[in-house]
Amino acid sequence: MALCLGIGVGIGGKPAATEDFWIGEAGRGEAIAASGGLQQRAVERVLITDDGMRLDAAAESVAREITDRMRALPEVDSVAAPVYSADGTALRVDVTMVGAELDGDQHVGALRAQTEEVARANPGLLIEETGGPSVSSGVDALRGRDLARTEMIAVPVTLLTLLVVFRSLALALVPLLLAVSSIVAAIGLAMPASHLFPDNGVGTNIILLIGLAVGVDYTLFYLKRAREERDRPGAALDSRAVVAVAAATSGRAVVVSGLAVAASTATLYLVDDVIFSSIATAAILVTLVSVASSLTALPALLTVLTDRAERRAERRAAGHAAPVRRTSSRGRFTGLVLRNIAARPAAALTVSVLAMLALTAPVLGLELTDMGRETHPRTIPAMQTFDRLNAAFPELKSMHQVVVAADPARANDVTNALRALAERAADDPAMMRPDEPRTSADGRVTLLELPVPHHVSDDAALRSLERVRADYVPATIGVLPNIDYAVTGDVARYADYPEHQKQKLPLVIAGLLLVTFALTAVAFRSIVLGLVGVVLNLLSAGASLGLLTSVFQHTWAERVLDFDSTGTIGSRVPLLLFVILFGLSMDYQVFVLSRIKEAVDNGAPTRQAVLDGVGGSAGVVTSAAFVMVTVFASFVPLHIMEMKQMGFVLAAAVLLDAFVIRIVILPALLLLLGDRTWWPVRPAVTTAGRVPVKVGS
Repeated sequence: MALCLGIGVGIGGKPAATEDFWIGEAGRGEAIAASGGLQQRAVERVLITDDGMRLDAAAESVAREITDRMRALPEVDSVAAPVYSADGTALRVDVTMVGAELDGDQHVGALRAQTEEVARANPGLLIEETGGPSVSSGVDALRGRDLARTEMIAVPVTLLTLLVVFRSLALALVPLLLAVSSIVAAIGLAMPASHLFPDNGVGTNIILLIGLAVGVDYTLFYLKRAREERDRPGAALDSRAVVAVAAATSGRAVVVSGLAVAASTATLYLVDDVIFSSIATAAILVTLVSVASSLTALPALLTVLTDRAERRAERRAAGHAAPVRRTSSRGRFTGLVLRNIAARPAAALTVSVLAMLALTAPVLGLELTDMGRETHPRTIPAMQTFDRLNAAFPELKSMHQVVVAADPARANDVTNALRALAERAADDPAMMRPDEPRTSADGRVTLLELPVPHHVSDDAALRSLERVRADYVPATIGVLPNIDYAVTGDVARYADYPEHQKQKLPLVIAGLLLVTFALTAVAFRSIVLGLVGVVLNLLSAGASLGLLTSVFQHTWAERVLDFDSTGTIGSRVPLLLFVILFGLSMDYQVFVLSRIKEAVDNGAPTRQAVLDGVGGSAGVVTSAAFVMVTVFASFVPLHIMEMKQMGFVLAAAVLLDAFVIRIVILPALLLLLGDRTWWPVRPAVTTAGRVPVKVGS
């Protein structure tokens, strides 16, 4: 851990740059604009109002003072002349910052400090500042506070759950110790990795989330098996032998599970998006580090703790203490459910699958969009100013940018064509009359901005983008030969990003299904189990996505979960759901199937192996699932809509996977399949007695 962290600090990380986020036609347009120095820049706007009253000379004096102060800042590139609103009740000063657009939130503090000083000196006027950097800073601060609150909930609940499972503080601390050490090491490794896959800022959050999940899962697998071997009636294994058995059984499941999580997450690279590449890198690193810790530090620590347990047992025996009562590893509820499933597997399978399909049905009406700036919570002060600014200056809500690259000798032709486009747009009710086209210093790139008095998520804005791309541009710019052009801007960014996700989603799902099938089939040498894994993962993902659609695309749950429905789902949510769920469900699936396969290899009939394997692993699976549900559910109260949706859908997915898929559908399906479960390789032993597990095998 120390070495990984030291390497990371020594090399340092590489954050994602503006160009890493370019996607679709909007991204191509931004690249063209950037080649001529006409790319979007970070802009802050200072708004001056007086409770709806028309402004007088005092406001103009304040605007001049703000202009002078801003121009003196090294963070400022230029300050535009003050602009009055149409009714004269608002005055704004536009401030363009130096550097790339993404760098604005790092330097906005200096600008806001000047605005606050002027506001304090002029209490008779409302002087406030907003803009992309201010909003981003506010969102980051709110997200940080929210995540800190979730950690305050998740860690104590995790520890309490582990205390209930193990009834030992020392053992309860082991999963947290493994998770924390793996998280720290992965954060160190993520820094040099970011030079290959730039970090967009979510990497550390993903490492914390996935690290806690797999750290708890892997340690529970080990500890559960070690305790079973130690408490087995007639067992005479010492502490090292107990750990060796756990390593030979649950340790193998951990390796397979870790590889499955890493391989599943790697499919996010297929999206060709810096956000998902950053998530994939973080998740893969923390998973592999957790596996390495489970194969090294965990067995060593487990041996020490088992030694202590043996010494305590010897002291109890010497003091004639009452023997520890051993109970069945199968809980009462699980035993009742499995007895009913064993009696009527076909009925159990039919009812549960139909229920899951019913939950999946709302997916047919799924609407994916990017979450625009206007969806951010109004608890952020910059968003309150954002609303007042847009009410006074509706032309600032969004815009289209038509950008053209051509030979400098044709600059006049391009400018005339863009003016013709502007005349068409002036008659469009969804747009406002634009300014003159701007041309780069070398005459090669020309840009026309079309103001849109609608937020990017409004249907009017999206339809106007369609008209610009399908009608206005082809009829004007499109007739010029040998040019390169594209339509970008706020609305295009908003529209192209979810479209990109929709195009990549089938590819990612196909990759996930292939990984699930291949790893399961190879690990258990069964094509049937490979297909079972694919079907079950699709069922749990579909049902949870259907629940998400039912809850967040409608208004009936707004008061319960404290949100305002946008009528859509964040475009990143389904992709992350599939990848994270497939990875975590493979943890549970590998552990359960490993217990079943082990029982079959030791001579148990498939029917008995299924009941014993599912029953014996149910406690671990449900305990791990409870921890994960708590972690994910703690995201639901968050204020950021996409994070709220992600927390809800992952909590629902883990609940369904652990309590419906693993305890009902999986055993019912395997009971119906019988020995066909292992096709094409029949079990080595099907009728013989139990074969002892060889330590170190």
